[in-house]
Amino acid sequence: MLDMLKNLNFKFLLLSCFTPFFLVFLYGCNNEQSEQNQISSNIEIVDRIEAVAALGQLNPLGEVRKLAAPNSGKGGTPRLSKLLVNEGESVSKGQILAVFDNRPKIKANLAFEKANLNILINQIRIQKREINRYQMLVDRGAEPVIVLEKMKDDLLILEARKLKLESSINAIDFDLEQTQLKSPIDGIVLKIFAREGERPNASGVLNVGANQLMEALVEVYESDIDRVEIGQVVELTSENGGFEGSLTGQVNLISPQVRQRRVLSTDPTGDADSRVIEVRVKLDKASVEKVSYLTGMKVIARFQP
Repeated sequence: MLDMLKNLNFKFLLLSCFTPFFLVFLYGCNNEQSEQNQISSNIEIVDRIEAVAALGQLNPLGEVRKLAAPNSGKGGTPRLSKLLVNEGESVSKGQILAVFDNRPKIKANLAFEKANLNILINQIRIQKREINRYQMLVDRGAEPVIVLEKMKDDLLILEARKLKLESSINAIDFDLEQTQLKSPIDGIVLKIFAREGERPNASGVLNVGANQLMEALVEVYESDIDRVEIGQVVELTSENGGFEGSLTGQVNLISPQVRQRRVLSTDPTGDADSRVIEVRVKLDKASVEKVSYLTGMKVIARFQP
């Protein structure tokens, strides 16, 4: 009986000594397994975050013309008399967009010079008729040649005055053309800088952009640019609900320059000093038809992986 008790005490002592080590080993194995699961979970999350999202704005793809007022010499630029379009309005090439207040005066000058030209043309016609008549008299010996030569010299003077007057009229015609601001392209009025009664400054009168093609200028964070490539499909939605549904486009240019953001988010906590790269996304035809009048609207771009 005593030997049995001794054996039990020995086994209990042995179990007591090794149990802590076993528990520590078991805990370590569980921790290692937990860490591996956490790492695996993080890898799965990173794998799922593949699409890039960024903020941008819509713009015409192509030429944008800045239309200025003509310079009228010492008086500077004329004032705007009539403004015939509004921002966002579609315009066609050659359409009159605005009229300046110097137009009536230039029209009056043109009418005056044209009247003088008509008088001069009549004088030349009469002079030529007199020369023909005197030529016949000189041929008969009835009049001296010197009178005929003097009449021919007077005709040359009249014709020189006519050429000078015609040049002046052409110049006035050009000035008159400048008193009306015409659209040089088919497009849309992007921005108006001057209103009726104002004298346009260095910003000009208005900007016109060709909106047959549209693009989105998207500012991608420099940390995400490695997941953006030429030809990549992009889905665009309005940040503030300016249009329904979404637009589709493709990346056609990635700027080589890193700069600060220009298209600011409405989020007050956003970092305005973030470093971004400008990516240009060309919209497809169906999307252009949907937003051709929404130049400058902010959009959220999602670059499909």
